[in-house]
Amino acid sequence: MSVSNRVEASRPSKLYFYADRVTAERALQAGEFRLRPNSYGEPLTSTSAASQILPFGAPRALPAASFLTLSLSTALSEKLFQQDQAAPCCVIIHNTEEFGERIHRAVQKALPQWAGIDAAVAYGAPSPLGAAFTKGRHLAGQKEWLFAWRPIQTMLSMNPIVVRIGSIDAFAELREQNTVGPA
Repeated sequence: MSVSNRVEASRPSKLYFYADRVTAERALQAGEFRLRPNSYGEPLTSTSAASQILPFGAPRALPAASFLTLSLSTALSEKLFQQDQAAPCCVIIHNTEEFGERIHRAVQKALPQWAGIDAAVAYGAPSPLGAAFTKGRHLAGQKEWLFAWRPIQTMLSMNPIVVRIGSIDAFAELREQNTVGPA
């Protein structure tokens, strides 16, 4: 299996947001999403900050929780439903360009001193985008698309925040675990 250091040039045709029913409904109706520090879950690999692209590549060491992130998947999968029994629903986003632009605008308003980027996560090899976009090969089934923001100035708060982008039901749909099929 070859490993590529290439960064996906465009967003996938669909994105999948797995969540409990209440969170999924709020995401669909109000466009409400929680950005979390990237230290939740899988520990980051040791990719040096200097190898990260700008604006993420400041030549200083970054602590583990240096980014606020929103993780989605590029796959509709029964396995992803089963990984977290608290996630019996999935919001399927059909217009990923509109979604991406709206989420970046909302975060820019909420966090004006932050820089953001989104791309596919690399599994088993360092991403050119750095540690925030790098995970172990054993997690490759997640097929994660990550939206990440970091403060332009050091020492800004890394507390989770909720952003609202407005209803996305014009280009997204809610699917429950027992209705997984072709999207």
